[in-house]
Formats: sequence, structure tokens, C-alpha cells
Amino acid sequence: MEYQFYTNHVEETFKLGQKLGQLLYPGCLLTLEGELGAGKTMLTKGIGAGMGVSSIINSPTFTILKQYVGRIPLYHFDAYRLEDSEEDLGFEEMFDGDGVCVIEWPAFIEYMLPTQRLMIKIKKIDDCKREWTLIPIGQKYELLCKELSK
Repeated sequence: MEYQFYTNHVEETFKLGQKLGQLLYPGCLLTLEGELGAGKTMLTKGIGAGMGVSSIINSPTFTILKQYVGRIPLYHFDAYRLEDSEEDLGFEEMFDGDGVCVIEWPAFIEYMLPTQRLMIKIKKIDDCKREWTLIPIGQKYELLCKELSK
């Protein structure tokens, strides 16, 4: 089942992420798909706030991975620069580890991602409005989406 949410400005995107972040627990993996400027990093900022991260979250474009401390660790990946990379980067250990993984541009590392995850597709409707389609793959993500929908 797919779940859809709509936001009308960046503050709503942040709040959607914050609500989601409050529900997450160790071992959760979220993938974010959407064009540049769709809101991937803003959603991640909200997720971090919901997880109790106090430091500033920004895009890990040039570092590929940024780690943040909250009630549990947040691992924020930007896989855009990993296109055509097949080297072992050691990310798999984090995917099932002690924190939450949020991956922007997951198509570039699809071969190393676990099957079960929460896929989030972002459609930019206009400068401010977004359509968020959450596709849970696995029972724990289905339960997470049901809780988020309340």
C-alpha cells in the first residue's frame, strides 16, 4: 500500500519529517527520490529534529555521508556522486546498525541496499507544494506508515 502526504511550504515539509523522525528506531532505512530542490534535505532536517538531533543538518553532497547524534544516530547519505561506483564502501554495516539511515539518490547504490525499506518519492508540484508518496517495503515500514498517517 502507498501513503500520500502533501505539503504546501518548507515548514510543513519539516514538520512531516519531524513527525516521521519521532517514530523511527534503530535499523530503519529510508530512501528519498526526487529532483534537485524537491525537499529531500529539508525532510531530513525534520527527521533529525524528531530524533533529537541538535546540530545543523545539511546535504552531504561532497562528503557522501554525514553522521548526527540524537536519541539514536542518524546517518545521512547522498549517493549522487557514487554513480558507477562498485567499490565496497562499508555502508551495509550501517544499514542494519544502531541508527537510522536516510539515503538521497538511492538509485546510484541500489545494488547494496536492503530489500526492506521505506521508499519516499517526492513530486515537486510547484515552487512550494510537494506530493510525498511513501512506499513501505516490509511489515515494520507498513506499521510505521500507518502510525504516521494518524
